[in-house]
Amino acid sequence: MKSKGKQWKNFIQHSSLAVKLSMVIMGAGHLRYGAIAKGLIYLMMEVSMVCYFINRGWRDLKGFFTLGDQRTDAWAGIEGDNSIVMLIMGIFAWIVLAAFLYFYVQNIRGAYRMQKRREQGLPQITFRRELSSLLDQKFYVLVLALPVAGVCIFNVLPILFMILIAFTNYGGKVVPPELVDWVGVDNFKKLLVLSKFAPTFGRILSWNLLWAVLSTVLNYFAGLGLALLLNKECVKGKAFWRAFPILAYAIPGFITLLAFKFMFSYGGPINQLIVAHGGKAFGFLDLDARWSARLIGLLVNCWISVPSIMLLATGHLSNRDMTLYEAAKMDGAGRWKQFWKLTMPYMIFATTPVLLGQFIGNFNNFGIFYFLRGGLYMDGYFLASDTDLLINWLYNLSIDNNYYSIGAAISLIIFLITSTISLLVYVKSPSYREEDTFQ
Repeated sequence: MKSKGKQWKNFIQHSSLAVKLSMVIMGAGHLRYGAIAKGLIYLMMEVSMVCYFINRGWRDLKGFFTLGDQRTDAWAGIEGDNSIVMLIMGIFAWIVLAAFLYFYVQNIRGAYRMQKRREQGLPQITFRRELSSLLDQKFYVLVLALPVAGVCIFNVLPILFMILIAFTNYGGKVVPPELVDWVGVDNFKKLLVLSKFAPTFGRILSWNLLWAVLSTVLNYFAGLGLALLLNKECVKGKAFWRAFPILAYAIPGFITLLAFKFMFSYGGPINQLIVAHGGKAFGFLDLDARWSARLIGLLVNCWISVPSIMLLATGHLSNRDMTLYEAAKMDGAGRWKQFWKLTMPYMIFATTPVLLGQFIGNFNNFGIFYFLRGGLYMDGYFLASDTDLLINWLYNLSIDNNYYSIGAAISLIIFLITSTISLLVYVKSPSYREEDTFQ
């Protein structure tokens, strides 16, 4: 902080009047030191920003905080405020303001650099030279400018909107034309305390964590085991055997899920075989089929996910240093010990980022239970069933029942859980701490 203060004091003392004027009129310093084109561009930016804020920018920022104060009244012919539109436009105004502040700082820095070049007797960098640099050394800036703007509008804005909705009372009966209000952390308190949400949230969260861990471990070791099996020299026709998992991976997931749902239904082939052998049809995915439905979900997810892990593991296994295995064999290490001491450390090191991606994907795996068992509401659960994950419950609450603010709060909790776990695991993993081990 002290160094920043000294830099600012030094800047104020040694900057010229033209540079100081750039703090009020953008581009003034550039115009003073001969960069006419760049100075005019900065001046046009400031004029455009002033016009935007006079026309609507200041109203959008004000609406961001108030979310409207005039309710729509169709009978009286009063067109009131739409809180959601005001929130979106307020976020957009903040993004525009942040972009303007960035160029405002660049304007001052550029003017100060030009002053220093003048004092040192150096020629100024012309606008044509900067353009040629933009098309050559800094071409990445030009190429990325449009995608970055698109990401801000189509990705950052919706994400910020979703996060902020979690701190409002939007949903249920409070939807436009009703006015939405800021409620702080009340939605999170409802999830943790309110009898309508808290028991369901606790049960689904515990199952969601168990599901994510079990699915990730099962998929990983099944894929690795299959890769090790097909990597053995004694296996003939490896290309033929690898084709089956790849075909299963190539088929769209929802088609596979619907096929498995039919197979385990009352009239499906599995129950037909049971009945044909004198048994009684079993409701594998029925209302009271808690653990059987969960087990089927785990196995179906394994069927869908194992091929990708197998392909990944096959590539990494081909890069192993086989001299280590020969040395271990000479020292008397068996296959099991070689696996745990050589293969597993190498694979964990090489695939930790992918493993974390698998964990996040499994944690947010919406399709598995939506297609296998979607639409079930059970006693003891509020708008959910005992196989629903947080992402499924979020969908039921927000899309089907208009609990938008609660759904946004759940999505924010999902982000915090997955990001925290992923970051902690990655920081403590060999991939991060022992980067040079296998190089």
